[in-house]
Amino acid sequence: MHSVQPMLANCAVETVQAGTVLLQRSVASDSVLFIERGRVVVGIVGQGATAGYMDHPLGFVDGPGWLETTAAVLNVPSAVDAVALNEVRFRRLPLLEFQGSLNSTIPIVRSMLRDISRSHRQQTEQTVSRRSKDAQARCAEWLLRESVDCKHGGSSFRIRENKRDIAAQLGIVPETLSRVLSQLREQKLISGRGRLVDILDTSGLRKLAGLPDSNGT
Repeated sequence: MHSVQPMLANCAVETVQAGTVLLQRSVASDSVLFIERGRVVVGIVGQGATAGYMDHPLGFVDGPGWLETTAAVLNVPSAVDAVALNEVRFRRLPLLEFQGSLNSTIPIVRSMLRDISRSHRQQTEQTVSRRSKDAQARCAEWLLRESVDCKHGGSSFRIRENKRDIAAQLGIVPETLSRVLSQLREQKLISGRGRLVDILDTSGLRKLAGLPDSNGT
């Protein structure tokens, strides 16, 4: 902790017990946590789970170390939930102070940190999506992400990768991908054969993917 001691000198020490939620996915925080002692599990807390139960653990943070600094660097909400696994001692640094320290670094270092953070964030979001959604939901989200607007008002895209690579990205096997695409065609959410896919019902796909509709509902 020696290298970060000056930054945290005025931050009070806090202690929480096992099961305490330290971060919530998709919730913005006005501070950044430095774990001095203890272990924190990061991942996805399932809906309806008992307090502090991690449904899909993705990794651990052992003190001393920062917790989810990617969100602080990019100034976005946390991509994961974080729960204390045992007694955890930490300090809470105000977000503005953290970002001020970041902005005081030389431009090339600041740019490097942000590039690394963007890459890490993208990887984390993809992992969270795979763990938290079933095969249909993952495929629906992938279709929406890959689609492009068409002149006739719909959406379509041409599949650029082979099914094995796409299935690997989605965390499923190629046979499951083929079956899900057939199911989506039967549900009139998409159409098309071969490598060309037409999006027929964007709202339906967004609902299946667990995403808000384009009008915010």
